[in-house]
Amino acid sequence: MTGEVPLGGPAFGAVAEALARAVDPGRFTRWEQLVAQTGYCAHPVRLSGRVTAVDRATGEAAPMYESAAEPDGVLLTACGNRRENVCPTCSATYRGDTWQLVAAGLRGGKGVPETVAAHPRLFVTLTAPSFGAVHRSRPGRHRTAVCRPRNRRKVCGHGRPVGCAVRHGEDEPVLGTPICPDCYDYPGAVLFNAYAPELWRRLTQDVTRQLAHQAGVSQRRLRELVRLAYVKVAEGQRRGLVHFHAVFRLDAAGDPLEMAAPPARFTPELLAAAIRAAAARVEVTTPPVRAGAPVAVLRFGEQLDIRNLGSTGADGLDASPGRLDERTVAAYLAKYVTKSTTNSELSDRRFTATDIDALDPDRHLDRMALTAWELGAVQGLGDRRLRRWAHMLGFRGHVSSKSRRYSTTMTVLRRARVDHRVTQRSGGDGLTDPWGRPLDTAEESGTVLLIADWRFAGVGHRTGGDAWLAQTAASNAREQRDAARLALRTTAGGGNRTGEASFP
Repeated sequence: MTGEVPLGGPAFGAVAEALARAVDPGRFTRWEQLVAQTGYCAHPVRLSGRVTAVDRATGEAAPMYESAAEPDGVLLTACGNRRENVCPTCSATYRGDTWQLVAAGLRGGKGVPETVAAHPRLFVTLTAPSFGAVHRSRPGRHRTAVCRPRNRRKVCGHGRPVGCAVRHGEDEPVLGTPICPDCYDYPGAVLFNAYAPELWRRLTQDVTRQLAHQAGVSQRRLRELVRLAYVKVAEGQRRGLVHFHAVFRLDAAGDPLEMAAPPARFTPELLAAAIRAAAARVEVTTPPVRAGAPVAVLRFGEQLDIRNLGSTGADGLDASPGRLDERTVAAYLAKYVTKSTTNSELSDRRFTATDIDALDPDRHLDRMALTAWELGAVQGLGDRRLRRWAHMLGFRGHVSSKSRRYSTTMTVLRRARVDHRVTQRSGGDGLTDPWGRPLDTAEESGTVLLIADWRFAGVGHRTGGDAWLAQTAASNAREQRDAARLALRTTAGGGNRTGEASFP
């Protein structure tokens, strides 16, 4: 069981545990190496087992690795959780990988040609519709404006004022909560979250239809001319609703490795018109939430922001050359993959009936979770699995997704990082098999077959002292990394075109 480490410093017991760990310098050094190999993960997974190498030619088997030789007899691996509030170090790695993936599709690198920077590229934000008036912070010219200026005497059907004369600050807890909770359409809000991934899927399909219509060609002819590429990230608003930030890019059809520029008539303005038309058209019809109730028709919100990432802007597109470049967009999207998708922070695990009983229906986000739990029993909504996703307020989609040919993949980025670290640890010579030969495990031509036998031994550091030591090492590593990045950015010529070694 992992010990708890107080924020102000380690408890006396944790200090004793840390000292016990440091008694044997040799084993402590190896433990430090294992912790560093996880990226200083806050909740490493502990595995016990071995890896056996088998010579493909002779069938001889020999031990390659055994966890029994490690401190505590276990191998530590990173938990890989993307949420910053769960594991800061793993989320930083996930954020960095996302930055590389998005940036590569915008300016090249990681196997993507740099010529994509000249393709039509748009940064698009799709919002959720309104399900009732909520408190908001409205920046004014000289001071914050009134939340909702309405006739103070006017009340809703539940006897509450329809307006709010308060000037809310940016961090007030009331922001995003309904003016009248009884007027707010909680079932509609939860269903929008539940069907948001389906709305996105239909949008991407309809964009190509609208693009063909705008260009005056058939859809078959369009597929012969251009290919749509995209990457999107889901963000949770204060009101508990999901909206999407996305990058759309147009490439010429043909060899996906070349990613040539599309014909000249396929401009950013043409792509923007297709996106606007698709966003206004796509809808999802849901089953009624109760007997006799009408079906719900869900659409994206009226607020649609489209910005041109090219060098020119027209027809209402904001080129924003100094404020919204490839690096900024990549950092903007990468930031949201480590946050809670619904901005609720209710829970990082699925709710049980006991958890539901503990929720407060007078709190906005708690009431959304309760609504999701109740809708989970509605016939016709079973495919949404709302009780399973009540902790996410009904949203069950992945925080990010991309088209196949937008850029590289997370798997490729992770494999490259693993290979780089293996090369570092081996001094640049690479690993060797038990017979002293360079390790070759290729499926067809490899000389060695590796057989792994792992058993789960637990999650988290073994003691509170270990957790404190790991947190301290993680803090030191972050400070050194931030200092190195600052030096890289402030040194003349320190950045690079493809983002191989730099990300926010």
